[in-house]
Amino acid sequence: MLERTLKKGRTEVTFILPADTPSGPVSVVGDFNGWRPGVHTLKARRDGKRSVTVALPSGSVQCFRYLAAGDYWFNDESAGDMDGPNSRLHT
Repeated sequence: MLERTLKKGRTEVTFILPADTPSGPVSVVGDFNGWRPGVHTLKARRDGKRSVTVALPSGSVQCFRYLAAGDYWFNDESAGDMDGPNSRLHT
């Protein structure tokens, strides 16, 4: 799930997943971090989910995917758009 918060000149996007699906550490990787795993790792929240927030330029298009333990790549269906194998996010 994605949550967007508009700020001056940027959009803060919060990437949210259940606490245990998939199990183990999960990173969101994409255009905004050079597709480097571990830069934006989801952390546990009090509500039983895990998330990470990334500030992105407003009006941009960013491709991303999640990377879980065991080299398991997956998309965020709530992004609503795809670019090949990647989720696409419009800010």
